[in-house]
Amino acid sequence: MIENSVAQKVNVTSFSQRFKIYRQDPLSLLLLFLVNFGSLLTISVLIFLIGFILIKGIPHITPQLFELQYNTQNVSLFPALIYTLAIVFLSLLIAVPLGVFSAIYLTEYAKRGSKLVKLVRLTAETLSGIPSIVYGLFGMLFFVIALKWGYSLLSGAFTLAIMILPLIMRTTEEALRAVPDSYREGSYGLGAGKMRTVFKIVLPSAMPGILAGIILSIGRIVGETAALLYTAGSVAKIPTGLMDSGRTLAVHMYALSTEGIYVDQAYATAVILIVVVIIINWISSFLARKLTKG
Repeated sequence: MIENSVAQKVNVTSFSQRFKIYRQDPLSLLLLFLVNFGSLLTISVLIFLIGFILIKGIPHITPQLFELQYNTQNVSLFPALIYTLAIVFLSLLIAVPLGVFSAIYLTEYAKRGSKLVKLVRLTAETLSGIPSIVYGLFGMLFFVIALKWGYSLLSGAFTLAIMILPLIMRTTEEALRAVPDSYREGSYGLGAGKMRTVFKIVLPSAMPGILAGIILSIGRIVGETAALLYTAGSVAKIPTGLMDSGRTLAVHMYALSTEGIYVDQAYATAVILIVVVIIINWISSFLARKLTKG
């Protein structure tokens, strides 16, 4: 109790001292105001967007939207929901192992500061800034036409895997670099080898950061439209194989809104899309906590 009260007094004192410094320095006070204003503005915009979508979409969520087959009467989003989950799973199945192992090599095995590491990092940063429609055109020319996969789940998944690969690599690399070197030295001191140290000590310690990158990648996959229109197509049906065309929830929402007569159903699809993203993020955070405790 005494330690808590002392800590509270220290916090209050430090806060009051910082505020006095801000008052004495007009520039610091201005920066404090701008930071708080920016945070408030960001939260306000987020609340406004989510509230607007919920108000416009919830009244139009009906059982017909979840029928197994899509037609012009029910405008079902269920095939798009299944396709979204399938393409998220397949894209992560392709990109996560490649991105994580590439980051492990760059961080743990490659010589620090080498030209190869710099080249790979520069390439990853360059790929991160390429617009998604360029990925879509590449996927159409390479996967759809050159490899003759057609508009399919496989073409869309490989295109999205290339899109999210730089993000997974960079976040995994930063998470691995954040692990203290003392962990590695302690493992080596106990006689563990390089591979055992990486997979038993370093990788579990970096798992929360790695999963954070995966969560961001899932958000990009779920919200992607341009790349999938050129690679996966927009057929509204449940996929039965890797070579079937289909549409995700984002593409489904885009198609409904552009047709002009299903705008209300598009808002309802947006609500379901938000719920799906929240559920996926919650599951990922839950797994991150479990892995960290384990």
